[in-house]
Amino acid sequence: MDAFEYSDRLRSLFQGKANPLHAPAMEKYMLNQFRFFGIPSPERKVLTREFKQQYGLPDPPHLHETVRLIWKMEERELQYAIMEMISAKQCLKNPERILLFEEMIVNRSWWDTVDYIASNLVGPWMSVYPEKAKELTESWLNSGNLWLQRTVLLFQLKYRDKTDEQLLFRAIRQLAGSREFFIRKAIGWALREYSKTRPERVAAFVEDNPLSPLSRREALKVILKNKDHE
Repeated sequence: MDAFEYSDRLRSLFQGKANPLHAPAMEKYMLNQFRFFGIPSPERKVLTREFKQQYGLPDPPHLHETVRLIWKMEERELQYAIMEMISAKQCLKNPERILLFEEMIVNRSWWDTVDYIASNLVGPWMSVYPEKAKELTESWLNSGNLWLQRTVLLFQLKYRDKTDEQLLFRAIRQLAGSREFFIRKAIGWALREYSKTRPERVAAFVEDNPLSPLSRREALKVILKNKDHE
C-alpha cells in the first residue's frame, strides 16, 4: 500500500469516529494550536490498534513519505496514531530513521508529540545506535531549537541504569541558563527520573550546579519524598 492510500485510510477511519462535542475541549487544552476529531485517548488507541491489525505498519519503502503525509494533516489524533505505530521495533532499526524523527520534532511541534517521540522513538533508536548519540545530541543542543534541545534532555527517561550520565549532565549544564519553560521543566523531569536510579548522583548534581528554581524543585521531588518517609 502506498503512502497516499495508507494515510487516507487512517484519516477516514478516524473521521468516522469524530466527536464534535469533545473536540473543543481538546483543542483548548492544546491552546488551540491544532484541530481535533474529538476522539478520547482510550478510544483512539483502540482505533489505532485495529487499523494496525488490518493494514499493518507502513511499508518500509513508503514509511517516511507516509509519516510526512500524516504529519501534515490537520487533526492531531492522526499524528498520535502514526507515532505510536512506528514505535514498533522493526521501524526503529534503520540508521536513517533518526532523520524522520527530527522532522517530526521540528514540525507541528508541541510537548504532546515531542515528549512521546523523545522517549519512545529517539530513546530506543539511540540504544540501537549508541555510537551516533554524541554527535547527534551535540548538533541538537546547538541547534537553537527548543524542541530538539528538550528531546536531548528527555530521550533517556526510560534508560534507568543504562543512562549516559555524562551526556545527560553535560546537556543540562549547557541548557541550565535557558529561560524557556519547556527546557527548565525538562531539566527537572530528566533529573527526577534519574534520581529513581541514582539519587545520590542527582542530589550532588543539583547541589553543585546553578539550576532554575523550577528545575531544582522538579529534580528533587522524589528524593525529598523518600526522605520524608524514612
